[in-house]
Amino acid sequence: MKIGFVGLGIMGHPMALNLIKGGHELFVYGKRRLPADVRAAGATVCDTLKAIAERSEVVILMVPDTPDVRSALFDPGSVAEGLSPGKIVVDMSSISPIETKLFAGEINKKGCEYLDAPVSGGEVGAKAASLTIMVGGPEAALGKNITLVGGNGDGQTTKVANQIIVALTIEAVGEALLFAARAGADPAKVREALMGGFASSRILEVHGERMIKRTFDPGFRIELHRKDLNLALQGARALSLSLPNTATTQELFNAAAALGGKGWDHSGLVRVLEHLAGHSVAQG
Repeated sequence: MKIGFVGLGIMGHPMALNLIKGGHELFVYGKRRLPADVRAAGATVCDTLKAIAERSEVVILMVPDTPDVRSALFDPGSVAEGLSPGKIVVDMSSISPIETKLFAGEINKKGCEYLDAPVSGGEVGAKAASLTIMVGGPEAALGKNITLVGGNGDGQTTKVANQIIVALTIEAVGEALLFAARAGADPAKVREALMGGFASSRILEVHGERMIKRTFDPGFRIELHRKDLNLALQGARALSLSLPNTATTQELFNAAAALGGKGWDHSGLVRVLEHLAGHSVAQG
């Protein structure tokens, strides 16, 4: 299949490589930084996003935020100008569900399908080609683990719900390990014990270990998770819905940013809790 790919960052870079390994012909944008291994793997470099869309059957977007998707789709010389009937646009970014419905409507007017297909699994999942894809729109076969959750916008709604759970669980794991450390227990042994019980989770396994070992190089940056919780809180206001713990965790992400932590992995949220307590999980 001929696939256009827009957005070769932490997630998009390994995803693009896996598509090439899977035998697909890939078209990428060469105006900004282009990873050398994507070019070396055989991707065709295009001068404009319009050219990518003209040469592709499917165009995938993997960019940071709602304005980036809007720009990639509808700015002069961008994807929408290169589309023709029968093509598919797949937005795998994590963006506003409300804006997604508007984007889908505009793409549908061109005789093209639009899928919002945000992912879960982080950089590790992107590299291993094991991402879970939450799809909103017409049924389509994408990736390995797919859950079709409804129409356009429902994929993004599912991803926002996912990010609420992940953020609040990271915060809970941080509090638990900090409590254990301040009480004089070995947080590594506490984590090991908890992994065998009802509190076990993937976040306790992966991010609990990061908190103990102090490995906060980003798999998923705090600034991006803060953006996702902002989408949740914007949606909640529009729905007259209270999300008190989401709002509290967002304030902790804001505090992390104020401490210079926009680029930390989201497990670095524990550093804010440590700052408030004057004690570190690593101290035990």
